[in-house]
Amino acid sequence: MVETFLGRFHFHFDNRRLDFKRWISALISSHKTLFTVLWIVAFASIFVWQRSIVDGLRIFGRAHPARPIPRLRPVAFNLTDFGGVGDGVTVNTEAFERAVTAISKLGSRGGGQLNVQPGRWLTGPFNLTSHMTLFLAEDAVILGIQDEKLWPLMPPLPSYGYGREHPGPRYGSLIHGQNLKDVVITGHNGTIDGQGQAWWVKYRQKLLNHTRGPLVQIMFSRDIQISNITLRNSPFWTFHPYDCKNVIIKNVTILAPIFEAPNTDGIDPDSCENVVIENCYISVGDDGIAIKSGWDQYGINYGQPSANILIRNLVVRSMVSAGVSIGSEMSGGVSNVTVENLYVWNSRRGVRIKTSPGRGGYVRHITYRNVTFDNVRVGIVIKTDYNEHPDGGYDPKALPVLGDISFTAIHGQGVRVPVRIHGSEEIPVRNVTFRDMSVGITYKKKHIFQCAFVQGRVIGTIFPAPCENFDRYDEQERLVKRSVSQNITDIDYDF
Repeated sequence: MVETFLGRFHFHFDNRRLDFKRWISALISSHKTLFTVLWIVAFASIFVWQRSIVDGLRIFGRAHPARPIPRLRPVAFNLTDFGGVGDGVTVNTEAFERAVTAISKLGSRGGGQLNVQPGRWLTGPFNLTSHMTLFLAEDAVILGIQDEKLWPLMPPLPSYGYGREHPGPRYGSLIHGQNLKDVVITGHNGTIDGQGQAWWVKYRQKLLNHTRGPLVQIMFSRDIQISNITLRNSPFWTFHPYDCKNVIIKNVTILAPIFEAPNTDGIDPDSCENVVIENCYISVGDDGIAIKSGWDQYGINYGQPSANILIRNLVVRSMVSAGVSIGSEMSGGVSNVTVENLYVWNSRRGVRIKTSPGRGGYVRHITYRNVTFDNVRVGIVIKTDYNEHPDGGYDPKALPVLGDISFTAIHGQGVRVPVRIHGSEEIPVRNVTFRDMSVGITYKKKHIFQCAFVQGRVIGTIFPAPCENFDRYDEQERLVKRSVSQNITDIDYDF
């Protein structure tokens, strides 16, 4: 993979006549080229490391003993203390439940830690408790049981008012928690595997009567951290923090097949505040990350926004949807989001904001910085006609407000359409800023920077050339040309 990434940067040397000083001078003078090379090398290294861990490749073999499990709480248990058997066949739901019950009594002492040792631990859904650390050792795999009859049903989410796929109740998550505080899921890169293949087949065959459940869902909680584990093959969304505060997700690998794994979003912060997502590798069958805040009238009435979210240092792949999305369920509002140091490769879309009439709410104060696209069909997308609704009770006059969105240091190659901002007369997109953008394109057609009903500014020179909807400023941010064509429509979905 390193060769794949770096092979596209062709530095030709004549080993017999190498003018070393001249080459160094030329390279350093192009700081963008140097930055790009270092950026690709760094993320290629992360990808190789993730692949070696996830796929079980051990370049140097298993010469070392199993890593000792650190004690992170005053009291620590092993799952085997509660009758757990890690043979991949024995169902361990009751063992997990007994362990969580024991830890629930330790809150006044700083809580407890449950160690999942190496093995394959089949289980049905179970709940976590406050002041708990779930630690997955190296080569520990928690396996979700595939019989949906063993997955409990739960009421619809209050800000959705309707099962996301069917009316009425929804399946719960494999690992669940509500009204919790101080919960940690971590390890030595152990795995939680939802075994979602059976769910995906039944969903496509329309054999399920309820909305599928996430792999991990934490609701109405605070002070949550997930780190140093692998999440894979979720039946539905992978990690879904809902109406939570102070959430940290770092050093996490999230995997699902890039095709035929419907709705397997990686991380979906939903009506959450104060969230950090960093240093993760995500390759899934839908959005890598999707920031949400409720669906149409139910989300408007619930009124809990997603705000203060930092996403950084990620490698993401999504052949079906986008690397990082906002919406389309954003009726409670989304604000103060920063996405930086993002690398999206071999994907359908890079970053996307999606909404529609009936959503209400707002998307504002969104910053994208240091984003690289590699072989991406559409780089930047803002779409205002994503017409999916829970029922006929939505108000088509509830119009979302989109504005204060900036794109800085956007680079890449192999992109068919670098920008597609599709506002409308009802939902114009306001105050969009582009600065320092250079994206290599695959099609040399005119309509590759596409706009409709958008107002904003371009600072300095960017490539490809922007549409006429934008005001033009020089590098010192002095006005060069005022746009008189903010409502021009130049959208072409044919390529």
